[in-house]
Amino acid sequence: MDYKASEQIQDLQYFGEFGGVNPSISDSSTYTFLSAKTMFDTFEGNTEGCYLYSRHSSPSNLYLGEAMAQLEGTEAANVYASGMGAISAVIFQLCNSNEHIVSSRTIYGGTYALFKNFLKKFDINTSFVNITDLEVVEQSITSKTKMIYCEAVSNPLLEVADIPALSKLAKKHGIPLVVDNTFSPLSINAAKLGADIVVHSLTKFINGSSDCVAGAVCASSDFCLSLKDVNNGAGMLLGSTLDSLRAASILKNMRTLHIRIKKHSENAQFLAHQFEKDGLKVVYPGLESHSGHHTMKSQMNPEYGFGGLLTLDVGSLDKANALMELMQKEKLGYLAVSLGFYKTLFSAPGTSTSSEIPLEEQKALGLSQGLIRFSIGLDNNIQQTYDAMKSCMKRLGVLESSLTLA
Repeated sequence: MDYKASEQIQDLQYFGEFGGVNPSISDSSTYTFLSAKTMFDTFEGNTEGCYLYSRHSSPSNLYLGEAMAQLEGTEAANVYASGMGAISAVIFQLCNSNEHIVSSRTIYGGTYALFKNFLKKFDINTSFVNITDLEVVEQSITSKTKMIYCEAVSNPLLEVADIPALSKLAKKHGIPLVVDNTFSPLSINAAKLGADIVVHSLTKFINGSSDCVAGAVCASSDFCLSLKDVNNGAGMLLGSTLDSLRAASILKNMRTLHIRIKKHSENAQFLAHQFEKDGLKVVYPGLESHSGHHTMKSQMNPEYGFGGLLTLDVGSLDKANALMELMQKEKLGYLAVSLGFYKTLFSAPGTSTSSEIPLEEQKALGLSQGLIRFSIGLDNNIQQTYDAMKSCMKRLGVLESSLTLA
């Protein structure tokens, strides 16, 4: 692919109010007008460059939105107070009562709970399908279906969606393809591959410092404007506004995203390769043994690698918990949810980020209680990290037990 998102972001240039190299932060909830008519026109959406109330928009949020649009190659982007705020805005903008969503079966637990449980209050139903089986996806589409929803690389099983094929299918049925690209920024440009709407949890790799929660919707100018409509905009009326100070902080961190993603991917690739040689049950899209390896290879930007997430199945929850606790004690990372931090983060999704999915459904998906999800950090000496992790596994007998499972 020839789309250089990192260069597009680097080319963005905003001067601060007094010539600062960083744009000035708009630390106001409301804005003044020189005339009453301009205020009215702004409410009606007939002015540009005017700000009314920070729930509508603010300069700081618009700067970050422009950077996200450059990242994904879309016309526009809106930013929100969380990834779930972004997803909820999209769902309620596109779906009405008695309508339908076709979704990947493996998605973030919070999204699953939103689709499976909360949306039923509004008579919006979801069919959860194997997103890698296009025939099953198409069979699930009905006259009431309003979108196909998936994650580019799924949480936590790391299934890879064939975005061009799904886009073709969505267009055939006249519905949008919505892709959550949280796990693979820069590695995958979902919009360029055919996604109509791309959502992100900015909390993760985009920000990279695990100090805030935020989200984004990247799409056409018309759709982003519709989300901000004062009468019918889900983003506007649900009120999930991102604070200006946080928007400014995330924008600064985006400048190093290309460097961080390369290192996350490089380290994850090394560990996955070594673990596989050791006979461990490792899943990583960069391994040829991964079922989606060739799909991802065909649609990724090679310079950014296959991403910073991998999973290990160590056989049981007790072994998973013991290993994570020992690795934390040995300062190899943190037993914590989320991802994209400079330190490695590890958790057992079945009892944490995917706990909203009933146990019987987890089993059907192949999500075992012994599965550990790793968000690999920016370690400078990854060989040393590997040696230390392997030592932990040997001390707990994890390596030997995993060999019998492979």
